[in-house]
Amino acid sequence: MVHAESPVTMHVEVLVGLAPRDVRLVRLSLPAGSTVRDALFAADVWAMSETLSLNSLESGVWTVGVWGRKERPGHVLRDQDRVELVRQLKVDPKEARRVRYRAQGEKLPRGISRPKPDK
Repeated sequence: MVHAESPVTMHVEVLVGLAPRDVRLVRLSLPAGSTVRDALFAADVWAMSETLSLNSLESGVWTVGVWGRKERPGHVLRDQDRVELVRQLKVDPKEARRVRYRAQGEKLPRGISRPKPDK
């Protein structure tokens, strides 16, 4: 049985969600055993936004995860991992959906429709 050797370098992607629909992607080659913190510094994410800092990670303004799962900055990465750095949500998605529903107005009983506005 042949054992595969662990790679000397690994390939990692770092995604930073700066604003809605504004996501930056940085592809990196890091030494094996690198952590999330190492990937963030190698990608120089701190230069992408003035609100990004190691303190903002610890205070909860930004959240870091690997493949959608929240992780600490000391988490050791594996080859082909994707590190995601995302902002805190401003509005709860469920509450936003409720507000949109209320703005549409009440649903009418089946068979009754609203009059269409004259153009």
